[in-house]
Amino acid sequence: MARRRVKKRTHMGANNPESTVQGHATAKDPKSMVIRIGAGEVGSSVSQLATDVRKVMEPGTASRLKERRANKLKDYLAMCGPLGVTHLMLFSRSESGNTNLRVALTPRGPTMNFRVDQYSLCRDVQKIQKHPKGMGKEFLTAPLLVMNNMSRPDSASKSKVPKHLESLATTVFRSMFPPINPQATPLKSIRRVVLINREQSEEDDGTFVLSFRHYAITTRHTGVSKQLRRINAAEKLVTTKNSRQAHMPNLGKLQDIADYMVGQDGEGGYMTEATSGSEADTDAEVEVLDAAPRKVLSTKARLAAEHNGEAEQTEEGTVERRAVKLVELGPRLRLRLTKVEDGLCAGKIMWHEYIHKSKEELKDMEKRWQKRRQEKEARKREQKDNVDRKKAEKEARKGNKDGNADEDDDEEMEDYSDFDSDAGGVTGGGEAEWEVDE
Repeated sequence: MARRRVKKRTHMGANNPESTVQGHATAKDPKSMVIRIGAGEVGSSVSQLATDVRKVMEPGTASRLKERRANKLKDYLAMCGPLGVTHLMLFSRSESGNTNLRVALTPRGPTMNFRVDQYSLCRDVQKIQKHPKGMGKEFLTAPLLVMNNMSRPDSASKSKVPKHLESLATTVFRSMFPPINPQATPLKSIRRVVLINREQSEEDDGTFVLSFRHYAITTRHTGVSKQLRRINAAEKLVTTKNSRQAHMPNLGKLQDIADYMVGQDGEGGYMTEATSGSEADTDAEVEVLDAAPRKVLSTKARLAAEHNGEAEQTEEGTVERRAVKLVELGPRLRLRLTKVEDGLCAGKIMWHEYIHKSKEELKDMEKRWQKRRQEKEARKREQKDNVDRKKAEKEARKGNKDGNADEDDDEEMEDYSDFDSDAGGVTGGGEAEWEVDE
């Protein structure tokens, strides 16, 4: 009997433990839905922007969500509970042509309304890059959230942008991404970063503008030239049976490997001062502790490795120096906060950029909302009473019907008991005896 084939490359969990542990969002992680309100009216650019934002929110988002023109907001809200959705990101376009973004927490809010002043799609960001980053395993894990300048030290409750609004914005964006435990989260799982920076204005003019960026995190070994990295990468591809993808440098016209590294007669080589730098000047170097078991090096090999600066042997493990570099993936967004609502896309307005009310107007508004809440509670109680009354009436009708059915059955049994065997009926013993007249 032939052995059953086991997928080792694409099958989740087959020789790929990282995909099962870190590849999917857990039940406790926040989940989001990025939706276009008015799917046929927002235009192709806003539709593509919503698709790009879904990639940013992966894996904890509905990446294959299909909107229809007939779908309303209440249709999506009805599915948030069964699916465990915690956040909604709603893209829409106003009659004047402005693109808006609403970030809402389910099921009761609040809702933050942003106006998208400027945005660039992923394809626009990749066009201006010399070596754009491809879509790989970076999207199997949630990104790391980094926020900057979200609250001012001199802000107060009476400022144009009050302090509680800054705290609310920080909490909302922080809750959109799963938290990271520095002691338990492996460094290999952090492959993307989302940067949210609040643009600082010269004076408190009542604006709350955020800059949204999305990057991929790449690391490289330091102390190794670009030429050696190319040779090592090609060697690894050959050893892993990917010889078609291996691109060894062309050394056919050279007599020695030294000619490739330093050039012939010391000129025109690849290790000149202008090109010998392994990393850019802006790259940050960090030390990464590798806890994987390794073969213990001899004293001579360890001294050689320390002399080259490649690694340092410690009691805990191997410490490698790596250069960290960010490659932008897109999209870019410039968001301007215009309104904050108490409920989910409805309710009392907690803050507005353009409309400011006095204390008397706020008191009148609070009275109106209090009256609305009382009327709403009264309607709920009335509806509940109606439902209970109809349910009781239905059960009463059902009980009467069952009682009448029992009485009819008793009468039928009495009629059957009057029959005797001579009439060709059913006897009291319950056995059917049929007599045939000769």
